[in-house]
Amino acid sequence: MGVTMCLPWMDSLSAFAATPSQFPKRFAVLFMGCGVNENHWSAEGSGADMKLGLSLSPLEPLKQKINVVSGLFNKNATGQGIHPAQTGQLLTGAPITKGAVIHSGISVDQMIANRVGQETLQPSIVLACEQPMTGYHETNFSLAYSSHISWQNSASLTRQISTTDAQKLDEYMTSVREVETRVEAMRKAQDKADDLAKTKNRPVLSMPRPANGLPEDFREHTKLMCDIIALAFQTDKTRVASLLLARDLSALYYPFLDAAPAGHHLASHNNNSDGYEAISRWHVDQFRYLAAKLDSMPEGDGTVLDNSCLMFLSSLWIGRTHNNTQLPVVLAGGLGGTLETGRSLDYMKAGDENRKMCSLYLGIMDRMGVKLDAFGDATTRLEDL
Repeated sequence: MGVTMCLPWMDSLSAFAATPSQFPKRFAVLFMGCGVNENHWSAEGSGADMKLGLSLSPLEPLKQKINVVSGLFNKNATGQGIHPAQTGQLLTGAPITKGAVIHSGISVDQMIANRVGQETLQPSIVLACEQPMTGYHETNFSLAYSSHISWQNSASLTRQISTTDAQKLDEYMTSVREVETRVEAMRKAQDKADDLAKTKNRPVLSMPRPANGLPEDFREHTKLMCDIIALAFQTDKTRVASLLLARDLSALYYPFLDAAPAGHHLASHNNNSDGYEAISRWHVDQFRYLAAKLDSMPEGDGTVLDNSCLMFLSSLWIGRTHNNTQLPVVLAGGLGGTLETGRSLDYMKAGDENRKMCSLYLGIMDRMGVKLDAFGDATTRLEDL
């Protein structure tokens, strides 16, 4: 089995010492379109005394391992119209083009994957919980920009494993079998959906859940995607991942949230309502789920989360006005001790040149071992990161 599938990192393998710098660093992005409720998205203080607003309250158990970053923006995504132009360059910082030609530069996750991906079986994994859109927005930008955020490639045991590692391996194999069972069920549903689409002579992506092969319960789908990322990071299958929880112009509904009867995009036009706050808080909780799962995986003296950086962000700040002059950003994990955590960082008054999202990306890439002189619209690193 050791030669047919990836295994979790084991302390008893002599190739890896139990020091943070010698464990692999991982990076993942989780995206929710259409912004947040600005009245409840807040953080003050640091460490155990950090105070989190209602939307960020799911992160309370992990607040000493997160950074809430406020005031950053992407200049090339302003003044170009709403939605596609605000999302298509979110992770690239590069200008995008109207019409049939799709151009958005290389996103930060793929830039990292291009440099570190050769060390793993899969350079990166790109996942989504919602079908992409086709066609064009009223601003003449392709709706592909609203549907995608990522733009752009053997193990053996040579000694007896320790008792601790044997327990870790058993727990891991149980997790693998459980995820495989869920994936297999989804694969069967997808095959059925493909057959149904053929009989109706229409594309699968135009059909609603569960006829399109996706789980009717959105909660099941997001949990599975997070579990796939967690296992991929634990086994070093990949060190880079992106997960689109809800795309820009999202058509998702949340019947399990009593306060959110409207669909995601429509609800975002009343983004300071209790209903939309419940939607954004639920998505933060999915971020919490993945971070907590990684934090439950021991690695040396710490956890897989301690050697990772997870980033949660949206393309807007205020949905009802389509305001993206600042973006909601949360980071989780310390990247092997290179990133201090437990902080609330506010750059809103630092001046436009000092609050660029791409400056944050440069700082993250530095810590991932990817050194660039410039990325997107930034040539400097984010101060105090």
